[in-house]
Amino acid sequence: MIPVLTPAEMAEVDRTAPEPVEELVLRAAAAVARAVVDLLGGTYGRRVVVVVGPGNNGNDGRVAAQLLERRGVRCTVVDAADAPAVLPPCDLVVDAAFGTGFRGEYRFPDPDGAPVLAVDVPSGVSGLTGRVSGQPTHALATVTFAALKPGLLLGEGPAYSGVVQLADIGLDVAGATAHLVEDADVVAWVPDRASDAHKWRHAVAVVAGSPGMTGAAALAAAAAFRAGAGYVRLTVPGAEAPTPCVPVEVVEHRAAVDDHLAVLDALSRFAALVVGPGLGRTTEAATLVQTLVARADLPLVLDGDGLRLLGDDPAAVLSARSAPTVLTPHDAEFETVAGAPPGDDRLAAVRDLAVRTGCTVLLKGPTTVVADPDGAALLVHAGDQRLATAGTGDVLSGTVAALLALGAPPLRAAASGAHLHGTAALLGPARGLVASDVVELLPDAWEHLAGPGSTDAPA
Repeated sequence: MIPVLTPAEMAEVDRTAPEPVEELVLRAAAAVARAVVDLLGGTYGRRVVVVVGPGNNGNDGRVAAQLLERRGVRCTVVDAADAPAVLPPCDLVVDAAFGTGFRGEYRFPDPDGAPVLAVDVPSGVSGLTGRVSGQPTHALATVTFAALKPGLLLGEGPAYSGVVQLADIGLDVAGATAHLVEDADVVAWVPDRASDAHKWRHAVAVVAGSPGMTGAAALAAAAAFRAGAGYVRLTVPGAEAPTPCVPVEVVEHRAAVDDHLAVLDALSRFAALVVGPGLGRTTEAATLVQTLVARADLPLVLDGDGLRLLGDDPAAVLSARSAPTVLTPHDAEFETVAGAPPGDDRLAAVRDLAVRTGCTVLLKGPTTVVADPDGAALLVHAGDQRLATAGTGDVLSGTVAALLALGAPPLRAAASGAHLHGTAALLGPARGLVASDVVELLPDAWEHLAGPGSTDAPA
């Protein structure tokens, strides 16, 4: 995991560091200078313009310029307050104008075609939310220190930050409660099946779909199998005919839409449950969802229509559960449960909803944010815009349920599921990817994360 600290948390780490500020500035400047040389491919004859501001971010840039001058790079230092509209010709621009604590708007001068290296965060991009104020420049790369900042991962931050390089300058960030998930984390967090495992040990039940709306149910059930479930049973309440496109390995269970006891009684042998995708929003479906949330004593993934059918006080319904619960909303579903949209500070919003509901909350997005009620948070920056297609959320819910059934704790199951899901999408075609492709690519994604031939990927 890579630590993620908010600007306020980073400021506290700086304040309590035993080293003097001058030493920390020198270390940061050295990291900037190394990144400059790497981007330039050498020092001989190179010209660099460094735009500096009044704080430590500017000091990092000034000292970096001094270090680069010693190595033969010709540096021009430009004060952000007096910068011309167009910067002098150069091979590289360093944006050290303003750091994570900047407030207000800032218009970065025109680099005149030169690539830009940003220091800590691009000036004008919020280090907390990734929101843009003014007109920042699009950096080719960003050097950030000690820990990632949420703004490099959220909002418009990634589009302006380029390739992010994390530099260790000796600060203690062991107290971070938010982290970015890496491939190795997923492999370590999801248990393998035991050598004596049988199909019921990792069984997943899916209660989803409705007559005429069975695609979401089929995707969730198929994903659960491909992500490692040993047995999957699908209940489409009210369905009288077999569900189209369901894998032959999925067992279908018949139940009337208002026969809640029949659905409940069928759950006793399962290790995890998915409720909601494509369920519809009828009164009968709402009663079924609320009954299952209240009485199903096993790990639950609640998605789609299930998040919209919790009644007038979703937090009260959810907080009464004793078994682990994972909510997987997109922004509109989040608003339904939370009573307000997530807003710019997605990390704080997800943490708040997790506390209010007592659930693990996974807020889908270009960077997925997952939080537990205790405040621990994981960010997932896998996948890309290929996942912005119908049905991929249903695939995610089935994937997370399978990892719960394998024994992963809720926070790790949710984040690992999102990371696996995004990795699968990246292995697919650049155009024309559909949700069923993601299902089929899940086993390949496991191999990609664990390495070819590894025995660490769940079978």
